[in-house]
Amino acid sequence: MPSTRDIRRRIKSVKNTAQITKAMQMVASSKMRKAQLAALAGRPYATLMNDVLAAVSEGAGDFSHPLLEKRNGGNKRAVILVSTDKGLCGALNSNLLREAGKFDKDTTFYICAGKKGAQFIHRTKRNLAAEFSYKDNPQFAEARAISKFAQDLFLKGEVDRVDVLYTNFINTLSQKPEARQLLPIGKIHAVEADVQGHGGGGELKKPDVEYLFEPDAAGVLGNLLPHYLNFQVFQFLLEAKASEHSSRMVAMKNATDNAKQLVKDLTLEYNKLRQANITKELLEITTAQMAMG
Repeated sequence: MPSTRDIRRRIKSVKNTAQITKAMQMVASSKMRKAQLAALAGRPYATLMNDVLAAVSEGAGDFSHPLLEKRNGGNKRAVILVSTDKGLCGALNSNLLREAGKFDKDTTFYICAGKKGAQFIHRTKRNLAAEFSYKDNPQFAEARAISKFAQDLFLKGEVDRVDVLYTNFINTLSQKPEARQLLPIGKIHAVEADVQGHGGGGELKKPDVEYLFEPDAAGVLGNLLPHYLNFQVFQFLLEAKASEHSSRMVAMKNATDNAKQLVKDLTLEYNKLRQANITKELLEITTAQMAMG
């Protein structure tokens, strides 16, 4: 049976842990908000890109491009796996990596963004094509590097398809791993700049302004497609970071609540043990006095 001193030490230790988890919860909440604001900051760029895409898509006519090429019979696939660098974020990585393990091991190449995903690929002896890192506040240059590597694999014919596997931020309490096709580009959809359940994008709406393109609409569209892919990957990174911080915030809140409940239980046990010791000492004193009398 533990002594009162042991229980006091454990209570102090649990309180210190609760302070740490509370601080981590507040930090994660702040970072999640920054990721949301960073995504919203891209709305003017997304709006202008959608206007230009709508105009050039209409004027390009029967347009062909290597990034649009659908390859029949090919089964080689590249997966951009967007995971986290750190743990303590609940079941976020477990759910994501479970989905990553469903792809065919022999025909799938992984492009990992985040250490947890790369560790999983090494541990399961899968094909790792490249490993990238990105900050808590993802930069567009980081997304562009990942996107360019995937585009090069596709254009060289080393893979026939490129997918992105990431954690979709539904809301603060819900994050869902999802896979989306990046290449080949099927129908060109409107890009989104938000972190509230990033979807496949809506229909492109014809702008009210008429654009004149030089040399022609098809040439502009061909140069715009890589930027279109870069922006999509950037939004996926923002979604993943918002999901990570949200999941960590919830996990740390649960840890803090559990620590507080444990302190209450230990305090009750301490008081019971202390009262039992006091009662025991009183009985010993009373017994000794009666024996002397």
